[in-house]
Amino acid sequence: MDERQALVPRLRFPEFREAGEWDISPLKKLANRRTERNRNGKLTRVLTNSAEHGVVDQRDYFDKDIATQGNLENYFIVEKDDFVYNPRISTFAPVGPISRNRVETGVMSPLYTVFQFKDSNTDFYAHYFKSSAWHMYMRQVGSTGARHDRMAISNEDFMAMPLPVPSPEEQQKIADCLSSLDALIAAQADKIDALKAHKKGLMQQLFPREGETLPRLRFPEFRGADEWGEVKLSTQIELISGMHLAPSEYTSSGDIPYFTGPSDYTNNSALVHKWTNKSANVARNGDTLVTVKGSGVGELLLLHLSEVAMGRQLMAVREKAAHGKFIYHILSMKRQQMMALASGNLIPGLSRGDILGLAISVPGIKEQQRIADCLSSLDALIAAHIEKLDALKTHKKGLMQKLFPSVESLV
Repeated sequence: MDERQALVPRLRFPEFREAGEWDISPLKKLANRRTERNRNGKLTRVLTNSAEHGVVDQRDYFDKDIATQGNLENYFIVEKDDFVYNPRISTFAPVGPISRNRVETGVMSPLYTVFQFKDSNTDFYAHYFKSSAWHMYMRQVGSTGARHDRMAISNEDFMAMPLPVPSPEEQQKIADCLSSLDALIAAQADKIDALKAHKKGLMQQLFPREGETLPRLRFPEFRGADEWGEVKLSTQIELISGMHLAPSEYTSSGDIPYFTGPSDYTNNSALVHKWTNKSANVARNGDTLVTVKGSGVGELLLLHLSEVAMGRQLMAVREKAAHGKFIYHILSMKRQQMMALASGNLIPGLSRGDILGLAISVPGIKEQQRIADCLSSLDALIAAHIEKLDALKTHKKGLMQKLFPSVESLV
């Protein structure tokens, strides 16, 4: 590799457009590997580098300790602001994630590569490693090896990774820009979490508690109305079972979307991957899809597409005596109960009887409509905020591709 190679990003702040090209330097010149082991076993905080969330405390992330204390003496000590490479690949990190430790001093598995930059200001590289600009180098020098979920790369090749080196002033400008965008994204995510928490609390008040016949919160026009009645779900709905289609019966195009599990759930036809021309066992607009087999058992989708063919993992709940959207919200509150019913099987599964036998409390149809409209408007607000969050993330991804040099220029 020619360390004198230089490059220029596609997008540059005005004050740096005449500043010349960026240099390239191998990681080993900018940082040192950290290989100190937890020999005395005194450090017990085990850290994990999650592809989606970065460096996190293992206990917080998994709600339990994964590593046993007796194994920690061989773990690497990781200081705050050290960087960690996890060779495990995933959708979020196709060559494994590199993240900065923002937690505290802890220990990490010796499978990870830990390094510390010589310069204390590492904001630029913290953002750089969240881009894909370094992925091509990793693919060229590494491989997935015997384990297809991990990258196999030597420490020497990893530390030889070429990195862009703009001036400290330009590094800071880029870091500040992306950090402000991160703050905006985090604020938007907090809004969504707050709305979801508000909806959850509202639902707990709009529906009666177990064994009660009246909700704690009732719309003014229904405060003098009759108590809610407890009935079996079977009296209120029709239940349509899914039907398996052979691979020859569906393709990447067709007239009717074909859903085989919760990973297919969408109300956007542009995101549908499987299509069919068969129309048997079809869910319709306004039905609630329920996953009845597998790890996603109990997951729901209020369908807005005109119709969807369903595989055996799915069933459709269709309104009969009750309001369709009201039933959807009732089922969302029954999710934990459905999961418990399904967990007694070798492969988690719900039978028709499990669903039809659910006991639910229902008011009059007008009150059902009022509750459904209220909660559906809140769902629409949450969906709009999620769409805005996705747009911000897409904007950031595109911005990073322009602010950081292209992969082709680095290799």
